Amino acid sequence: MDKADSSASASTPRTRRGRAGARTDRRVQRASMADVARLAGVSSQTVSRVSNGYSGVTEETRRQVLAAMKELGYRPNSAARALKRGEFRTIGVITFSLATTGNVRTLEAIATSAAQEGYAVTLLPVAVPTQDEVRGAFSRLGELAVDAVIVIMEVHLLDAATVSLPPGVQVVVADSDAGDRYSVVDTDQAGGTRAAVRHLLDLGHRTVWHLAGPEESFAAQRRADAWRATLTDAGRTPPPLVRGDWSAESGYRAGLRLAEEADCTAVFAANDQMALGLLRALHERGRKVPEDVSVIGFDDIPEAGSFLPPLTTVHQDFAEVGRRCVEGVLRQMREDVTEHGTTLVPTRLVLRGSTAPPRSG
Repeated sequence: MDKADSSASASTPRTRRGRAGARTDRRVQRASMADVARLAGVSSQTVSRVSNGYSGVTEETRRQVLAAMKELGYRPNSAARALKRGEFRTIGVITFSLATTGNVRTLEAIATSAAQEGYAVTLLPVAVPTQDEVRGAFSRLGELAVDAVIVIMEVHLLDAATVSLPPGVQVVVADSDAGDRYSVVDTDQAGGTRAAVRHLLDLGHRTVWHLAGPEESFAAQRRADAWRATLTDAGRTPPPLVRGDWSAESGYRAGLRLAEEADCTAVFAANDQMALGLLRALHERGRKVPEDVSVIGFDDIPEAGSFLPPLTTVHQDFAEVGRRCVEGVLRQMREDVTEHGTTLVPTRLVLRGSTAPPRSG
């Protein structure tokens, strides 16, 4: 090696080999917004507008900037952006169970609505429904970069005095009767139940049996109360309540009991999954649906129309519940207010083949 080569070698930054043997410069720095602007031939302000999702940038310019970001490996600094704008553009969602149809579809709707508003969602699952677990989830909010929180959880878990939100974090609760303390978005549980029970009575059934959800569930209790009140208002004596746990298996077990009730000609199930198990049990016991027993569910899951027979059910608009939850927390954030009260999302009865007038005689 001659002197020139030696000199050049001495002035070259130290390098190391990566796992694949490639030489990487330890002093390589991540690309800056100015680097992206130079490569794309635009101003740094334009790069900022593109990275923040603002309007006012032509599609061609947007493509140029995104291509430059990709080529340089540029990633916007979300932490710096949050400090500058005073928000993280992230909504936390605390929920107990993802096993139920309602919670999963509500969470999906929240994530979709948040994304449309330019917000991400951070999920904080609660392992078991205890006060300590809930307190832990709320405590973790203080460590995470979230601007607001949506809680999909039974209200009794929010009762502890030690459950508190980090300062400045707004909250909306879904599926609850906590409207005196929080902003609540809920399906019209009572209205949907009344429509289902009245439909069966109008068909000529003397009374309606109820396959209820778990006792600790607010939604289950609200539906059971409305079932009982609707029968009482119509001058009918409510039969003994039969309880399940939202699962098809619990509906099947309850159905085996109901199949032995000779005067059971109509059943309102608190959700479609339990109605599915109920249909199986009635079939196995030789009780035809709807000729011998009419069945109505609640939820209108996508598969409800493919049950045998297709299930008459109460439709819940989960997408609207999610949209209003996101709309509510964003409004509270932007207006810097704390809201209380309950917003009810309407339901509707979907008539299919599982209900009919009772057999004469």
